[in-house]
Amino acid sequence: MQVVSISSLKGGVGKTSVTLGLASAALAAGIPTLVIDLDPHADATTGLGVHPAGQLDIGHMIKGSRKADLAANVVPSGWLAAHKHDGAPLPVLDVAMGSAFSGIYDRPDLGRRDLRRLSTILANADRDGKAPYQLVLIDCPPSLNGLTRMAWTASSRVLLVAEPGLFSVAGTQRTLRAIELFRSEFAPALVPAGIVANRVRSGSNEHAYRLGEMKTMFGELLLSPTIPEQANWQQIQGAAHPIHQWPGDSAKNSSALFDKLLESVLTQGATRSRLYRG
Repeated sequence: MQVVSISSLKGGVGKTSVTLGLASAALAAGIPTLVIDLDPHADATTGLGVHPAGQLDIGHMIKGSRKADLAANVVPSGWLAAHKHDGAPLPVLDVAMGSAFSGIYDRPDLGRRDLRRLSTILANADRDGKAPYQLVLIDCPPSLNGLTRMAWTASSRVLLVAEPGLFSVAGTQRTLRAIELFRSEFAPALVPAGIVANRVRSGSNEHAYRLGEMKTMFGELLLSPTIPEQANWQQIQGAAHPIHQWPGDSAKNSSALFDKLLESVLTQGATRSRLYRG
């Protein structure tokens, strides 16, 4: 089970959009996937078309982490209704719902025991090495408080999302330093999965300059492909629809980019994990 946190210490860079794009690519590839919406705003939960029937949200599961039953409280994504499966069994795309309640843990002073709460929930779902998911995507809040650190403790990799702008690039540098510090103190197996440049405008000289800057600063950590700005992305998310099932050439092209990005995250992240362990 590969657990990937999607993080940014700067808000507004499209972190949740990248999470949803990767979830759509995983669904299209038939990869059994769980999305954990750890952001108290719960935008990923909304975008995944979740219709709960009495299940606990992730905040309440975290509160009772030792006894939390993940399998009983995940909700199938509403995207499955739009998925074309031609009579084959539906792939798995489950959601651990976000809610404002999880915000009680988004504090800078969480101790080691609290930081392990999400790890405990996932470990309980992976008894006897029979994890129900191949991939877990954790949509983190745009901060380095308790919830993000809890996600990093439970993860093997962190995917950073950045726009090609001055403040976002600087924030990505700070996040990489924070990961290294956190890794040395709390999570020795944690490695960067890479950096995805999001909302790239092809006609922007500023974006072209910042992309070159990012390549110089981050080297192989900057993943390919970059994700261009998509005019109808808000419409797709508002409809709670996977981008792989949205009509039009623009969505088709973006879907192909997320397919490649998912492959980069999984393969390059695995390579970095082996190098760090070595």
